[in-house]
Amino acid sequence: MAKDTYFYALGRRKRATARVRLQSGKGNIVINGKPAVEFLCGSEYLAAELKKPFTVIEKDTFDISAIVSGGGFAGQVDAVRLGIAKALAAMNEDLKGTLKRAELLSRDPREKERKKFGFKKARKQRQFTKR
Repeated sequence: MAKDTYFYALGRRKRATARVRLQSGKGNIVINGKPAVEFLCGSEYLAAELKKPFTVIEKDTFDISAIVSGGGFAGQVDAVRLGIAKALAAMNEDLKGTLKRAELLSRDPREKERKKFGFKKARKQRQFTKR
């Protein structure tokens, strides 16, 4: 893989959308122009979730640059993780089976349910009063 070639993938989770670029490098992860540790505010759990595709393939010599919008921290990290996995699969078809077995290539379809008319939230009703 040449120095300036990269692989692009899109990852989504809840309301978050991540555009991920993967290229060979030293293992740097940059999200929205900040290093991943700074972007995640030092959360070790989210950092481990972000690096899961690399632990599955046992290789982390790739530079990642991602642009994320929408959602919260957890949704954004899951969107970036899906984007990384898709970019790895696009780069090398042999990795696709490994990533699929680790359930990293499937999008989590759960979304927030919309609020209904006459309810306080999506399903929460007003308190019943007998009198």
